[in-house]
Amino acid sequence: MDTTQESYLDLFPLEAVVYLTPDSENVLEDIDANKVYVLGGLVDESIHKKLTLQRAQEQALQTARLPIREYMVKSTSTRNYHSETLAINQVFDVLSTYYKTQSWPAALKAGVAAGKGYVLPDAAK
Repeated sequence: MDTTQESYLDLFPLEAVVYLTPDSENVLEDIDANKVYVLGGLVDESIHKKLTLQRAQEQALQTARLPIREYMVKSTSTRNYHSETLAINQVFDVLSTYYKTQSWPAALKAGVAAGKGYVLPDAAK
């Protein structure tokens, strides 16, 4: 991982950039080593819903979301509010675990906190 003050728009070809946003219709099925994944640094869960998706669309970028709905189920706990919006460190944990294990269930278990209201199907029982 590298850090810089420069914009990803200036560093990489647009077709290589995938902006991760929980509002995307596109499911991230695999990590492509030839792509650059942008972990949104905006909190759009309560203040500006769909802001990250809108920003990516304005920049003509590909978007994707983590496959939470595809691999997890909503917890039956009434304390949870069922949110697919994760903190940057949680998204990073999911991606790095997936990269190591090639397993979405393992990756999502590592990064999606129980308080988000989603659990793996075997944990829901």
